[in-house]
Amino acid sequence: MTKDQDTDTRYFLDIEIETLKVTSYGYDHKNNLDKGRQPDSKSHRLFLTKGQYNKFIERCELKA
Repeated sequence: MTKDQDTDTRYFLDIEIETLKVTSYGYDHKNNLDKGRQPDSKSHRLFLTKGQYNKFIERCELKA
């Protein structure tokens, strides 16, 4: 099951700061996100456009 996407959907990657590895990715409605705050000092959330996110997912699925 996929989540609904609309103009208030925000796409992101979570990157571990020490290793610079992507630890997770996803999307959610902007009201469910923490307004860009970084509560975890060991990771950074990088927000992407829908197009950038879709290209990232497409490239990851090709390698899997």
